[in-house]
Amino acid sequence: MSSLAPPPRLLYCRCAYAQVVPQDIKDAVLQHLSAGEPAFDSVADLCEMSARRDPRLAAIAASGPLKIAACHRRAVKWLFHAAGSPLTDETTEVVNMRTLSAADACARMDTSDIDCTAP
Repeated sequence: MSSLAPPPRLLYCRCAYAQVVPQDIKDAVLQHLSAGEPAFDSVADLCEMSARRDPRLAAIAASGPLKIAACHRRAVKWLFHAAGSPLTDETTEVVNMRTLSAADACARMDTSDIDCTAP
């Protein structure tokens, strides 16, 4: 991502219903995001939003560079696609709280670069 690109929008998914992300990781990432800058958006569950075809997903997908703290990249991409709001690969990073430590997930959310190859 070039230095002229806007900073990525940060989105945190609580994974409230599927509960596939370890609770301690979710709590640590949420606490970290809450304590810092910039502002971030938080949703209860992207799975539920996708199932309901929530129009907020379209707004999120169209908002420009994006970092999403959630689960697997392939799952998050599919959820947005299923809701009719596909993500742009080159400007979206999914920070996988299922596989990363809390420290690593927080570090990825803090950077302004987008790693669009992260699994």
